[in-house]
Amino acid sequence: MSSPFVQIEPREPAPSTRPRLPDWARRPATHFESLNKLKSGLRALHLHTVCESARCPNIHECFHRGAATFMILGNLCTRGCGFCSVPKGNPRIHDMRLDPDEPANVARMAREMKLRYVVVTSVNRDDLDDGGSAHFAATVRELRAALPEARVEVLTPDFKGDPAAIARVLDAGPHVFNHNMETVPRLYRRVRPQANYRQSLDVLRFARSHAPRTITKSGFMLGLGETEAEVHQLLRDLRQQDVDVATIGQYLQPTRRNLPVAEYVSPEAFERWREFGLSLGFRMVFSGPLVRSSYMADLVSEQAQASRA
Repeated sequence: MSSPFVQIEPREPAPSTRPRLPDWARRPATHFESLNKLKSGLRALHLHTVCESARCPNIHECFHRGAATFMILGNLCTRGCGFCSVPKGNPRIHDMRLDPDEPANVARMAREMKLRYVVVTSVNRDDLDDGGSAHFAATVRELRAALPEARVEVLTPDFKGDPAAIARVLDAGPHVFNHNMETVPRLYRRVRPQANYRQSLDVLRFARSHAPRTITKSGFMLGLGETEAEVHQLLRDLRQQDVDVATIGQYLQPTRRNLPVAEYVSPEAFERWREFGLSLGFRMVFSGPLVRSSYMADLVSEQAQASRA
């Protein structure tokens, strides 16, 4: 496996070849008061959200309705995925010690926000022996204790495929286990250079077998150069692991240092992918240009749970 500390280089195409951002891929930034209020509360507890670090286009809408996806294990990732704007860090250079108060502070913030559905994700921490899974599990337990009526969704890294780490998180009792595939296998070298397609599928397969009553979920992006046949196969591969929910969204280049957009996929195409996924047996397929893994996660989980009944 290549070094976990990749420096992402600019990969911008010439301006004349760069596709223009269509209107349906734009999200207005209008809720500045809600944004600043929630950010202030998060900073007071030294908490991070993937909404901010990954520059999610839905941040104004979600923060306005009082929703956020907590990002634990710090704000520095030990991997250099080409699509992601989360800050990268090398533990040999940066102080990347875990905050022992973070699990309790996540629960405190979620309680203050009166959340009925809490989503927790994290950076990759390949420098830690357990990948940060014990810290992840502690956060889930704190949330379950502080908000016993709330549902908890985790969006985890691959933990290098370590079953013990995955089991540790699942045993803490999340209601939904999410691990994203992100893209088709041919593009992994560019998009997820330190990940492995088969390993990510194995994470989802293990989650299903270890906690069969837990909803499993995975997401990926379009617009990175994938073909229709490759997307078909990715959805089939997810169903072969008995994944319940698939989320499909448009890749939007977050900074000039990230991978360029190869194509803007039309809303009609996203609808076709939704219908195809449902035909394979997914309980829920949430597909659209601005769909993200945790976007409207409460409603997605609700529909998936209803289809299980």
